[in-house]
Amino acid sequence: MMTETEPMITPGRRPRDGGSRTKYRDSRIAYLLILPAVVLLGIFVAWPAVYATFLSFQDWSFYKDPEFVGWRNFTNVLSDRLFWAAIGRGFAFVAMTVPPMLILAFFFASLVVSVSRRFAGLLKVSIYIPTIISAVITSIIFALIYNYSGGLLNATLSLFGIDPIAWIGDPAWALLAIAIPAIWLGMGLTSLIMVAAMVDVPTEYYEAAAMEGADWWQKTRYITIPQMKNVLLYLLITGFVAAIQQFELPLVMTGGGPLDSTTLPNLFIFNHFRNDINVGYSIAAALLLFVVLGSVSALVFRFVNSERLVD
Repeated sequence: MMTETEPMITPGRRPRDGGSRTKYRDSRIAYLLILPAVVLLGIFVAWPAVYATFLSFQDWSFYKDPEFVGWRNFTNVLSDRLFWAAIGRGFAFVAMTVPPMLILAFFFASLVVSVSRRFAGLLKVSIYIPTIISAVITSIIFALIYNYSGGLLNATLSLFGIDPIAWIGDPAWALLAIAIPAIWLGMGLTSLIMVAAMVDVPTEYYEAAAMEGADWWQKTRYITIPQMKNVLLYLLITGFVAAIQQFELPLVMTGGGPLDSTTLPNLFIFNHFRNDINVGYSIAAALLLFVVLGSVSALVFRFVNSERLVD
């Protein structure tokens, strides 16, 4: 028989506790913690993007009020062969930089994980040094190396009887000339990310493969690369985005020349923004470049399987 002091429990209901209240309090704290980041993103990312979209439909400059022109800025950009030439040049630059950088970083990371810990630390420090160097300083250094009459590269080639080459003055060589320092700048972080991914691969896989008589190439092909699939996809996407948006190297080393052979998309947009009175054209070109980047990234995610591996 139930006394007055005993709590009544309704069938099918659990007694109240502080679990839901604690969960609510934790969620509120989490929202408060991310609030500053959301505010900053809203101020410096979301609002500029919305306002830029608004201005892309305007005939606007710093000297007059905006005037709505509809899709005219976009049609002008889409009909501009120089814009499409810059986009095509950007894809060529991606092909020159991203695959070699990923391959070189992969072999360097393989070397790091195969040597002693002390030597591996030295290698990681040495490969990361270019990452902390300004792209402007790198541009100046490589411009001196490529100098036609007194550059280190032509001086080295002359030892083998090769005539000097105008590396950044010849349209046939200029884009390749700025691709090499771009690879050098991106190697450090890419290599360290790959090292972290390789260290995370369970050693039991390699031990089992060694017992079966697998060599280094077989271990790399059937164990390392499949286990690094998501990391390689991430590096491929970020490398593509960084390469096609390269700005400092062509600006400082060649100014986009010779004959626009190094005018990459961002430099093309910057030149229009600097020289064209109608700013709406430049903003429309930037938004179309964003569409191109997003479309290519989506295609890569679509055709490259990025599902997590299951042990």
